[in-house]
Amino acid sequence: MLSERRLQVLRAIVQDYVGTEEPVGSKALTERHNLGVSPATVRNDMAALEDEGFIAQPHTSAGRIPTDKGYRLFVDKLAGVKPMTPPERRAIQNFLDGAVDLDDVVARTVRLLAQLTRQVAVVQYPSLTRSTVRHVELLSLAPARVMLVLITDTGRVEQRMIDCPAPFGETALADLRARLNSRVAGRRFSDVPRLVEDLVEAFDIEDRGTVTTVLSTLLETLVEENEERLMIGGTANLTRFGHDFPLTIRPVLEALEEQVVLLKLLGEAGDSGMTVRIGHENAYEGLNSTSVVSVGYGSGGEAVAKLGVVGPTRMDYPGTMGAVRAVARYVGQILAES
Repeated sequence: MLSERRLQVLRAIVQDYVGTEEPVGSKALTERHNLGVSPATVRNDMAALEDEGFIAQPHTSAGRIPTDKGYRLFVDKLAGVKPMTPPERRAIQNFLDGAVDLDDVVARTVRLLAQLTRQVAVVQYPSLTRSTVRHVELLSLAPARVMLVLITDTGRVEQRMIDCPAPFGETALADLRARLNSRVAGRRFSDVPRLVEDLVEAFDIEDRGTVTTVLSTLLETLVEENEERLMIGGTANLTRFGHDFPLTIRPVLEALEEQVVLLKLLGEAGDSGMTVRIGHENAYEGLNSTSVVSVGYGSGGEAVAKLGVVGPTRMDYPGTMGAVRAVARYVGQILAES
């Protein structure tokens, strides 16, 4: 265990390096921070921190910089989440309140996160498998053609065109719509197959083929594998940090193009807690020089998706964590009210 004083020295090194982009020396630390000890003592503490792998010396400098291990300890023990100021909170709310639909909510969230953190923002669309059915609409387009509209509690809307095996009258369509919604509205997607399995038996024999087709389309919509969608923004922000990446920014950009990689980085959507992955904690090699800060968002206190940011390990962790948490909270409120 590090002593309290050495923890203070590590905190000061991280704060100075993040703020100045320059390796930190003992003289600068004693001048900028009220550590209550001499530069010689600080040098000894820095030597101990280096021996234990929390800081390292770049080849071209007499100063020290934090390692992934040092940032990890800083995030776990030393960094509080920086709260947003009242004007910042109002700006977030005003910006997101103007959204007109789910796509707009996600697009605005990406832009807002990228602007607040000056990092790359990633927002996952709400997952269908973790959503609740709000309403199922059935619209007659032709005697044997129906449009199914599935609306979720997160504001997601899925539309499907259905070619029916036989003409289906308005009365029968209204009956199917009413019976469907009485069973599935307000219920989890995972419950729907069980809730509708005997519904076809409530209809006349000549209508059962069409009812079966409609129900099959509904169930296919619930389990689509391509539901994991992402939106990313602020990639250009990485160009401000060119010197933070060992050789080139290219591996980072290539990784950001891989949706599967980003989904794994964000983590499981059901986990609503804050996650910070630092440097080599990211399994994808191209992102070993980055950190990922993510958190779940959703309505009713349950996470339906994740959002977060990707940036260099030399990031303002308290500020980034505060911004990510605040934006997730507001997005959850919007989904709950939509």
